[in-house]
Amino acid sequence: MATAPEARQWDRNGNEAVIEVRDLVKIFQGRKVLDGVNLKVYRGETVTIMGGSGCGKTTLLRCIVGAYKPEAGGSSLFGNDIAKITPDELSELRKRIGVVFQTGALFQSMTVGENIALLLREHTELDDAIIDIIVKMKLEMVGLRDAYGLMPAQLSGGMSKRVGIARAISLDPDIVFYDEPTTGLDPIMAGVMNQLIMGLADNMRVTSVVVTHDMNSAFKVSDRLIMLHEGKVVADGTADEIRLTRDPIVRQFVDGLPDGPIPLRRSRVPYIEDILG
Repeated sequence: MATAPEARQWDRNGNEAVIEVRDLVKIFQGRKVLDGVNLKVYRGETVTIMGGSGCGKTTLLRCIVGAYKPEAGGSSLFGNDIAKITPDELSELRKRIGVVFQTGALFQSMTVGENIALLLREHTELDDAIIDIIVKMKLEMVGLRDAYGLMPAQLSGGMSKRVGIARAISLDPDIVFYDEPTTGLDPIMAGVMNQLIMGLADNMRVTSVVVTHDMNSAFKVSDRLIMLHEGKVVADGTADEIRLTRDPIVRQFVDGLPDGPIPLRRSRVPYIEDILG
């Protein structure tokens, strides 16, 4: 089991901070993708992490769950410092987490039902008959019980993502991470995905962390929005606070403006110098 929790962190409503990131720095090839990130996510919240492509959103998720080791700072899950626990203890913590990948990430050689049953077979001692019932219950929650026997290649993009959600919640996690859940979906299916995220938050009382640059989705599903820019948190507030902000960086992103403080070009070397050497 995980080590004894650190001093608990609580919000003003008395909810526990289930995720805490402290001064986190992550560097790839000399570039600070994350540069001193601090944030907290409280139990029962739906928090969206937004920002432009390459700003470090997915990298942040991977650091939170211990897939990446930061160069400085750190993160805690359920009060447990990721850097101070053993691999076995981290594995136990991860059983309390579900991840919905951008592409669905289903195993192509397995049926839909087998994909969802995989975690139950790996991490529980339940009979196959009970596992089968749970799989069908999870598929019903995402509206795809009839897809039980299909292969992933027979699914549309939206169906694959919904199956991904069913798999992510198979162990009844406390936290679900969504990586770009509406990317590549038509408006109707994006709306379905938003409804699923909100429904799971309400019905299963999970804490949800959504990584996206889809502002329609972000404003619809979120209790709070956090924006990253150049590896730092530049905004943290409710949907109304973000909508009304006068910060030029956040304003440009929210309004989708081509001109502003977020540049189109990010080259470190001046153009003429690069061309002429």
